[in-house]
Amino acid sequence: MPELDLATWVLLLLAGLTAGWVDAVVGGGGLIQLPALLLVPGMTPVQALATNKVGSIMGTSTSAVTYARRVQPDLTTAAPMAAAALAGAVGGAALASHLPAAAFKPVILVVLVAVAVYTVARPSLGTHTRLRWEGNRHRVSAAGTGLVIGVYDGVLGPGTGTFLVIALVGVLGYAFLPASALAKITNFATNLGALIFFVPAGHVVWHLGLAVGAANLVGGYAGARMAVAKGSRFVRVVFVVVVGALIVRLGYDVVTGA
Repeated sequence: MPELDLATWVLLLLAGLTAGWVDAVVGGGGLIQLPALLLVPGMTPVQALATNKVGSIMGTSTSAVTYARRVQPDLTTAAPMAAAALAGAVGGAALASHLPAAAFKPVILVVLVAVAVYTVARPSLGTHTRLRWEGNRHRVSAAGTGLVIGVYDGVLGPGTGTFLVIALVGVLGYAFLPASALAKITNFATNLGALIFFVPAGHVVWHLGLAVGAANLVGGYAGARMAVAKGSRFVRVVFVVVVGALIVRLGYDVVTGA
């Protein structure tokens, strides 16, 4: 891989910083960080995906710790959800070589449009936590949700954190702020699961991943603190913006066949 010029380094670090902030608030930072890595001369798509995971896991670990200290998310939900998500991400990464990612995109696009309409039409959604189930049923539902989204992260990837927030708010009944806190713990697990597959295969470009990760870490810390300070209504607004960006991105991929 050729030496990078200063402008490319600045672009990568800014992308990592911004992605870390967005990921910490509501997920979806990969929409910013991954395209920036794909602009690096000589970087293959699989290297960009693997290197993006290194940057992301550094940011999600920081934001997860920040949320854990300030929001104190329910670990009886986080533990089964994260464990199932990790297993799903490993399996999804292996499955990715056999299934065309383009086949999933139209379905995901329809789901995202429905989620956006539903969220905008219900201003009270996610302002307060009203759990749908209690006890073992709640934990099993959390684990099932983690498994499905973990597989998605391994197969396709973009917007995993956002899908976790969607599920935690819409399916399990959390408010946006605790949903973001739980999503960060689970997203850490999905990133780890993907790296369990990518690292032994030698796909990670370490010096780029660690540099972008350091910027992502700073953005993740700042984003988590801002989300905690401003609460669920702020997270809801950012959520709607990020879902809109995901719709545009996946819509473009579907139309162009990317």
